[in-house]
Amino acid sequence: MPGVYISYPFCAQKCTYCNFASGVFSADLEREYLGAVSREIESQDWRWQPETVYIGGGTPSRMESSDLDRLLSRTPGRPWPEATLEAAPGCIAKDKASDWLRAGLNRVSLGVQSFIPRELARTGRKHTAETVAAEIGALREAGLSNINVDLIAGLPGQTIASWKESLAWIQKLEPPHVSIYMLEIDEDSRLGNEVLLNGKRYGAPDIPSDDAIAEMYEIATIELRRLGIHRYEISNYARPGFESRHNLKYWRLEPYLGFGADAHSFDGSQRFQNVESAAEYVDRSRQAKSPRGAATPSNNAEEKFFVGLRLSEGVQPDSADWTRFEAPIQRFLNEGLLARKGEKLILTDRGVLLSNEVFAEFVGI
Repeated sequence: MPGVYISYPFCAQKCTYCNFASGVFSADLEREYLGAVSREIESQDWRWQPETVYIGGGTPSRMESSDLDRLLSRTPGRPWPEATLEAAPGCIAKDKASDWLRAGLNRVSLGVQSFIPRELARTGRKHTAETVAAEIGALREAGLSNINVDLIAGLPGQTIASWKESLAWIQKLEPPHVSIYMLEIDEDSRLGNEVLLNGKRYGAPDIPSDDAIAEMYEIATIELRRLGIHRYEISNYARPGFESRHNLKYWRLEPYLGFGADAHSFDGSQRFQNVESAAEYVDRSRQAKSPRGAATPSNNAEEKFFVGLRLSEGVQPDSADWTRFEAPIQRFLNEGLLARKGEKLILTDRGVLLSNEVFAEFVGI
């Protein structure tokens, strides 16, 4: 069955590395926005019940428990097999976690990014490693044990030694799921834009080299594997049975429906995107206009490769795929970036590090 994504683009502060359509907005806009999302969910013609629900942002853990419950009560199928809330450390207490559980949530994704104070300070994050440890304890006491921890490799001032310190906290806290993201440099974040301009703000000159970031990623993969947390997607690692069921829908080209600003939807053949800004989303709702843009046809043959190859399980080409993509497939097999696993193709460890180069070859052929 499809999944549901609900966007909450509100934050207490904008982190320097963040390139999402989120930010610090007024309380009045937030109140109107929550009403608009509720109306969008209510207007959906529900002919099915979601298998998964994911509330992302932004920092949806900032939401009042009553507002969160109101949104989820309008989404059919509660309790869902998997319902995830993205959370920022520093705002979680046992009573709030208990509210989340009662509202139907059973998984929490913590945007930790680093356990090192100097790295956190330069990104705008205010938590400490001890805060994260205490709040993971509060989540577990409330009955929420399906926890993901996000880390970023490549933050300003990060070193191999400090990266290993962060990974040591993973061993101490024992989350069943970990996401490892390599820092993205683009103009949509303050830090990325500063790097592109050769500026000095936000610690831009102190970003580790590409080789160092790749080494951090490889160290994480080895260490997490030692802890029984295995990579099942380029950026995601889990103990068996704790893989994100919702995110797997994206990588397996299964349908999902998005609500809220900048939310995306996919019905199996077409993609849709809501307007990006929270203000425009609210304005559309006031005028009783759909927030959704025009449909974009999906090229499932191409997407099968540049989305499916992200998964450790790989993709299984059919005869049409071999005809269309034989040249890049054979080249990457010869170069050791792809390998055969039975009838499937998978990225090798080296292929994972050069995955963007691999994916680009399957677009527009």
